[in-house]
Amino acid sequence: MSMIYIVEDDVNISEIESFSLKNSGYDVAVYENAADFEEAVRKRVPSLVLLDIMLPDESGLVIVEKLRKDPLTKKIPIILVTAKTTELDKVKGLDVGADDYITKPFGVMELISRVKALLRRSGADQDEKCLCIGGIFLDSERHAVYVNNKPCELTYKEYELLKMLIRRAGIVTSREEILNHVWGYAYQGESRTLDMHIKSLRQKLGPAGAMIKTVRNVGYFLDDIIE
Repeated sequence: MSMIYIVEDDVNISEIESFSLKNSGYDVAVYENAADFEEAVRKRVPSLVLLDIMLPDESGLVIVEKLRKDPLTKKIPIILVTAKTTELDKVKGLDVGADDYITKPFGVMELISRVKALLRRSGADQDEKCLCIGGIFLDSERHAVYVNNKPCELTYKEYELLKMLIRRAGIVTSREEILNHVWGYAYQGESRTLDMHIKSLRQKLGPAGAMIKTVRNVGYFLDDIIE
């Protein structure tokens, strides 16, 4: 399910946005300032960001620029929400990297329509049916994994872990983010759980398991080069 982050310091507006999006089937998290939002992004990258331009600690335009410079967040769909209505303000938002904008006051139906359209265009609302890298083939419809055309039996967590690594191939993902994404948001369990699953996953993948690289004290990433 798509996770949408709302960054809005006006509680009345954020409540309307959150309520509408949740009723439309989306997971939602709300942040009132840039600092809390940026900390949340480091833990879990959202499917889409609904971002107010006028925030108490930082401009929404600056936040967009930061997201676009980071390899992990540069492709996040972003909708700017602003009370500004001049064409120049809208152009500035799009120029720094926003995908769309919506002007306050707005209708709930318009909000949902724009969110759905952007998620559809970006493909963020659809889980890829098939993922393939370096001889590993993951079939989401059958919930099956094949390595060099041979079935590979994985547990549910191993499967979700592999899917995350394939979808972010080449990008180093922190241990905390992997734990939060695969085991649940704000995961508080034993961190050794991840190490054990990585070890098991490597073993089950055989030689292809060497594609899972460790970045000491940071996290893991998947590389299609087997050393």
